[in-house]
Amino acid sequence: MALMDEIAAYDAMRDDLETNHLGQWALVHDRRLVDTYKSFETAAQEAVRMFGRGPYLIRQIGASAVTLPAAVLYHPVHGNDTMRIR
Repeated sequence: MALMDEIAAYDAMRDDLETNHLGQWALVHDRRLVDTYKSFETAAQEAVRMFGRGPYLIRQIGASAVTLPAAVLYHPVHGNDTMRIR
């Protein structure tokens, strides 16, 4: 599963989530809604506990999507030219 699959799944359930859980945080994994949470921190803790490094999507319901530049998402590790997610 790729992160884009999780985003597409969230988009498909967006109307229901915004009607019933506006302002909460949705955790989506394997194209399904795992649960909603009152805080990002709680959602993140549960995501790491259940799925490790992912991929999974945590998004605040009703908030617009944020696009980050690749430089924010990846940090090069010098010596072997590999990329690691921070």
